[in-house]
Amino acid sequence: MSENTLIDLPTGVITFHMDTTEPRVPAVAVASGSYIYIYKNLRPYFKFTLPTLEVNSTEFDAWSQARDELLDVGMLYEILDSLRQEVGECGLTTRSQRFLMCPDHNSQASFLNQHKGFILKRQTVVTCFATLKKSHAEDDAISCLVLGTESANIFILDPEAFTILNSMSLSSVPVFLSVSGLYDVEYRIIVACRNGQIYTLKRGTKIGRPTVELTSQPVGLLRRDKSIIVATMDQNLHSFNNKGKRLWSLKLPAAIICMETLEIRTLGLTLTALGMADHRVMIYRDKHLVDTIYTEDQISAMKFGRFGREDNTLVLVMKGGGLVVKILKRTARFEIEETQGPGHAHAVKLNIPKKTKLFVDQTMRERENCVLMHRVFQHDLYRLRLNTARAYVQALETSSNPVSLSETEPLKLSAQVLGLGPTFKLRVELQNTSSASPSLQLAVIFHCDDHIYNVNKSYIQIPMLIPGIIHVAETLITCISELGISDTVRVFVVKGKASRPLLTAVINMPVAEVFMGS
Repeated sequence: MSENTLIDLPTGVITFHMDTTEPRVPAVAVASGSYIYIYKNLRPYFKFTLPTLEVNSTEFDAWSQARDELLDVGMLYEILDSLRQEVGECGLTTRSQRFLMCPDHNSQASFLNQHKGFILKRQTVVTCFATLKKSHAEDDAISCLVLGTESANIFILDPEAFTILNSMSLSSVPVFLSVSGLYDVEYRIIVACRNGQIYTLKRGTKIGRPTVELTSQPVGLLRRDKSIIVATMDQNLHSFNNKGKRLWSLKLPAAIICMETLEIRTLGLTLTALGMADHRVMIYRDKHLVDTIYTEDQISAMKFGRFGREDNTLVLVMKGGGLVVKILKRTARFEIEETQGPGHAHAVKLNIPKKTKLFVDQTMRERENCVLMHRVFQHDLYRLRLNTARAYVQALETSSNPVSLSETEPLKLSAQVLGLGPTFKLRVELQNTSSASPSLQLAVIFHCDDHIYNVNKSYIQIPMLIPGIIHVAETLITCISELGISDTVRVFVVKGKASRPLLTAVINMPVAEVFMGS
């Protein structure tokens, strides 16, 4: 076939039509470093070079003085190191970055003598790229190349002259692109960046609009109709609409390595394939899992499309260097199972019984007396609100609530009954909820029916209650009734010689076990 050597590691490979000549054979574009290599008929055709960036003036002056031997190696290293801390690693040229990576003085001097005579250039590299139909939407129509660079720019190249038709900027480095539309009419570019955000670019815009902020860095981006599907490094699969509203999210059992769209035109389906770290490919129809493919090795990349005479073929590239080709069966349907998802129960048709004569008569009565029924409902509702307000006022007046609403004595009371009987232990916890003021002269009083219960200590003096500290008071209560009944025990929190308690708690005592057994 054909074999061509690249200077640098490739970033991506894509096919596109660059002219209308017959036969309609697509060209191959390979992104590698700062270049786009175009191959036509499997032979080198054109090399596009990304535009150079402006070199920092301090960096340029430092290398110029080092070339004229006005700076030694140590001073050059100090200037470039301080400049790196100021503008960042990406703000320097490749030569300066490699010079700062030299481990010792001898290697730095050797690098300086080797490169100081060349012109200083600052070039960016391609991080991702895709294709955009120029004026027609057919499969073999002419397409433009869309490039994402390390300098946080998006370039659209003309397919014939290979000049930059449009340039746009982003807030971060793009890593994934999803392009739709026509360049001459209207297009939309969805960009996932390293900062965990998704930006949207349209025709006529120069700066990307933030659309979605992800919970983690993206590992894949797909656009389907009016939704965006994103896989993230925290094992999640998200779906958003074009405005950034989350539609659904899935937590997956393993890390996602890559993702691909499976467009099966014979079935009218568009599926999502996820290459997982646990040696399998999970295929989703929206958020429903419809199939799983198990592999012997971890998947590095995959591509779906036409392979030979087969329209629906999935090619898997393994981490160990293997290549697996999967051809879709003619009988595959990818139907959603009924047991998947809690929302499927809503789609089940309910068996609604037929309307009876009683139901029809009741409906007619409600229609005829609707005004009267509404008035009765409103009257009962107002009465309920009135009774609730009266009970609340009575609780405030008699301190019949476990939480004190007083500003001078903010207290909180909780009680617990321990044991099975006939002797119970009553445990009372009292807490001062104020910020700084302690509570003094407090006491706990237990009140009950003397014919049913006998209290060991009905009065317990509470020491000074410091804010935030829980004080526990305990007493024993014995059931002396032979009728096998239970009653309530009231717990009062009083202060000094006050006639009204600060707090009141009503405890419903359980039936003693000795009477339950008899």
